[in-house]
Amino acid sequence: MRLTRPDHPEVLALLAELDRYLGSLYPPEANHILDASALLAPEIDFFAAWQGARPVACGAVRRMAGEPATGGRPYGEIKRMMTHPDARGQGLGGRMLSVLESTLRGRGIGLALLETGRDQVEAVRLYERCGYRLRGAFGGYPDNGLSAFYEKAV
Repeated sequence: MRLTRPDHPEVLALLAELDRYLGSLYPPEANHILDASALLAPEIDFFAAWQGARPVACGAVRRMAGEPATGGRPYGEIKRMMTHPDARGQGLGGRMLSVLESTLRGRGIGLALLETGRDQVEAVRLYERCGYRLRGAFGGYPDNGLSAFYEKAV
């Protein structure tokens, strides 16, 4: 896992695959996607796992100010988690979460939050296995019945 530019051509292909997958599950208004240009923001750290010249997994963390839904505590929001289907079963998702959580701790942030789709069964299992617990909506996300919101003290 290493810091990677989200606008790298190979990363863009992986993100496009994630977008297609999400688009097959949810209507456009229920997909809360940060595109590559948004992922270049200074408050975001974007990582990829590489096998040779090809990224096979990615994830990002966006540092956020506190808000009423977090009791005023700043937090890191986990975004754009994806493992290519050919690379699944290698523990990359758990390792990516560990890197993102470590990045937050290194920046003095002790809370990780995320929004995922309730129908992404593999993702939900990963987050729960890694210690994330259900919580209420945050960050202006609508509680539309399609999202699941999670948190973990890191």
